[in-house]
Amino acid sequence: MSHPSSARPLQGRTALVIGVSRRRGIGYAVAVELASLGASVFFHHYSPHDADQPWGADDLDAVRAGIRAALHDGALAGDASADLRDPDTVEDLVEQAHALTGRLDILVCNHACSGGDGSILDMTAETLDAFWDTNTRSTLLLTRHFAHRRAATTARSASARPGDRIEKAGPVDERAAGRVFWMTSGQGQGPMRGEVAYATSKAALAGVTPTVAAELLDVGIVLNTINPGPVNTGYLDPETTDRSLAELEAWRQATPFGRWGHPRDPARLIGWLATDQGVWVAGQVITTDGGMSLT
Repeated sequence: MSHPSSARPLQGRTALVIGVSRRRGIGYAVAVELASLGASVFFHHYSPHDADQPWGADDLDAVRAGIRAALHDGALAGDASADLRDPDTVEDLVEQAHALTGRLDILVCNHACSGGDGSILDMTAETLDAFWDTNTRSTLLLTRHFAHRRAATTARSASARPGDRIEKAGPVDERAAGRVFWMTSGQGQGPMRGEVAYATSKAALAGVTPTVAAELLDVGIVLNTINPGPVNTGYLDPETTDRSLAELEAWRQATPFGRWGHPRDPARLIGWLATDQGVWVAGQVITTDGGMSLT
C-alpha cells in the first residue's frame, strides 16, 4: 500500500528493537509501528524464555513475516537471537543492527525476564541476579553501546576518567537526534506483591532515567522511559494467567475504558516520540495506561 511521505516520518532511519519474540507482545507492536512509519527494523528475540512461560513460544517465521509486511519503500528488516544474561551478546546486537543499513537511530529496550520471581521472603541472590542481569544491566549496556556507536565522532580524550562529565558538542540537532526507549512498570504507583525481583530491576531503570538522559543529551540522544501499565500480552488471558479470574474481571471492569491495554497502545506512543515531532520530550518516565493507575 502506498502512503504519502508525511505518513513515513521515520523513512531512512534504522531501529533496533529488543524483545520481539511474540506477535502478542509489546516489542512486536513497536517493531511493526516503527516499520509502518518508514524505518528499517532490526529486532532481537529469545524464544527459550517464552517456551518456559504459560503462553509459550511463538512462530518466529510468522513474527518476521508480520514485521516485513509493515515495511515501506525499500526499508529492511533483520533479526538475531541472543540471551541478554550474557553481556558479551549486547555489543554484537548493536553492531548487527547498525550493519543492516549502515546507520542506527533508535533503540527500544522492551525485553524483560518473566517467571521465577517471588516475595521478599523468597529472594535469593540467584533470583535477584537473573532479573537484574536481564532487565537492568543489559538495558544499560545496550544504551552504552548505542551511544558509543552514535557518538563515535565525539570520543572522549585518553585522559578522561570514569565519571568525568561528557563534553557537550553543542545544541542537540533536533532532526538528527538519536532515540532510546526503556520500559519500566508500575512499581512506583503501588505494590507488586510476589514480584520483588522484577519490580526492583524496573525501579532502577525508572530511577536512573534523569541521570542517563542528561548524559545522552550531551551526545545528541534523547532517552525516555515508558510505563505501559497492564497490557495484555497473554498473561491476562484466562487460559494462561496465574491470577484469580474473578479478581482480574473485577479489576478490568473498574478501569476507565473497561479494557486492558493493547500492545499497540504503548507502541503508538513510542512511534510518535521517535519522530521529529516528539523530540522535545526528553528524560521522562511516561505512564500510558488509560488511567488505570487512577482507579
